Amino acid sequence: MNKRIAIIGSGFGGLSAAIRLQAKGYDVTVFEKNATVGGHAAQLKKDGYTFDMGPSLITAPEIIRDVFRSAGERLEDHLDLIDIDPGYRIYYADGSHLDYSADPDFMRQQLGNFHPDDAKGYDSFMRQSKGIYKAVIEEGMGAMPFDNISSLFKFLPRAMALNALVPAFTNVKRHFKDPRSRFAFSFHPLFIGGNPFRAPAIYQMIPYLEREGGVWFTKGGMYSLVQAFEAVFRKLGGTIRTNSPVDQIIVQNKQATGVRVGNEIYPADGVISNADWMHTNRDLLEPESRRKWRDEKLPKVDYSMGAFLLYLGVKKQYPELLHHTLILSHRYKGLVRDIFDTKRLTADFSMYLHVPTRTDPSMAPEGHESMYVLIPVPNLAGGVDWDAMAPAYTDRVLNHLEDKFGMKDLRANIEVMETFTPKDFLLERNSHLGSAWGVEPKLTQTANFRPHNRHEDVKNLYLVGASTHPGAGLPGVMLTAETTEKLVVDDLGMPHQETPDNQSGYRTAAHAASLL
Repeated sequence: MNKRIAIIGSGFGGLSAAIRLQAKGYDVTVFEKNATVGGHAAQLKKDGYTFDMGPSLITAPEIIRDVFRSAGERLEDHLDLIDIDPGYRIYYADGSHLDYSADPDFMRQQLGNFHPDDAKGYDSFMRQSKGIYKAVIEEGMGAMPFDNISSLFKFLPRAMALNALVPAFTNVKRHFKDPRSRFAFSFHPLFIGGNPFRAPAIYQMIPYLEREGGVWFTKGGMYSLVQAFEAVFRKLGGTIRTNSPVDQIIVQNKQATGVRVGNEIYPADGVISNADWMHTNRDLLEPESRRKWRDEKLPKVDYSMGAFLLYLGVKKQYPELLHHTLILSHRYKGLVRDIFDTKRLTADFSMYLHVPTRTDPSMAPEGHESMYVLIPVPNLAGGVDWDAMAPAYTDRVLNHLEDKFGMKDLRANIEVMETFTPKDFLLERNSHLGSAWGVEPKLTQTANFRPHNRHEDVKNLYLVGASTHPGAGLPGVMLTAETTEKLVVDDLGMPHQETPDNQSGYRTAAHAASLL
């Protein structure tokens, strides 16, 4: 009998790990709490409008291609990828804007208009970003298990040489003079739940990924990637059980031996959790199973921010919005401090708008707009009563978009409006403190200091997803699956079958060159 793997949760990390391991000959079953797969990447459909509820863009498509390749499939047979350039537009509080493009000349021109020195700063920053990218992606640091001191010693000298351990904003200040330029190249940690003023600069490989690998969308929305992964996994013979919340990870003699769903026990040789890290430890494991992550230590791990989301179906189009648009407050550092540290819900906010109908009109009725608005907010440790606050906060956001930003007659044209608050993340996704991004990516919670892909206390229990190495974001989460796959194979004794080019496709010279 093939060795059995139980995977808790069907987000991108869980589905990627499921495909990789099922393709290697394991008997994999995925247990999903909700009625459909996808986790944070769920889909909402209503009155002709289609909304991606979570991830909204693809960078590093070769990492996705590698998951398909592991199953003997081609990405092109499952997805219709669309390149988006400019990747996004940033509207500043002073009325100016920047179109964040993969065209270096266009970027130098725009940044030079902000400050004459910032055009040169763009080149120096991108050289550094490329160096970090090469270390994390091409040299495999992002998919290397950081579960012992020797891996840390290998990591630190390389990271220090790249100046990748200083805070992201501190690093950016060395390259750019204008505050608008500094925001444009320091905010990327927010995409993965990080505070730009303390998240290490190692996460600033993202601008290089965006320039050289592109910013992509998939026709039909990001959920089409979820559906493609589900189809590939089922084609391989894998099993998915929806409406099946795991209530307990069974541990015998300090080893995971299965999961309990309601009154049923499902034996397994290995268990992989794509569930929230705190939920996995505190709610699914008995306290006596945890030595390092005992109850009194769990709260000492810092969790990321929360998010307030509005899903809007609008019977009017707004051409001033690109597919990805950021609309900023006049504050940057102070607002980030309020969100992460004081955990105070303030009158001002910055927002990210995802408008997929700019690229794929089929996601709304003809001539209409499907959009979601995401606003970083404090996580639930801030004590906000979202049941009481959500209506008023929604009004505040709509007032800002209509009256201050200038989206004329927005309210009068809204046909669909749904909200999703940090409380919803807690109740529907088991997200600790309502944080979609899990464990905060800061220096003392990076690499070896981040929760390990191989659980530190329970043998044959593994982690994938945003809270383990290398972290959140679509590329990072899929790399957690690659890292965990290697550990499972090492521990459970299955032969490691290389991909046709004899190694992970994303780190071969040919595949790396395909991004350039």
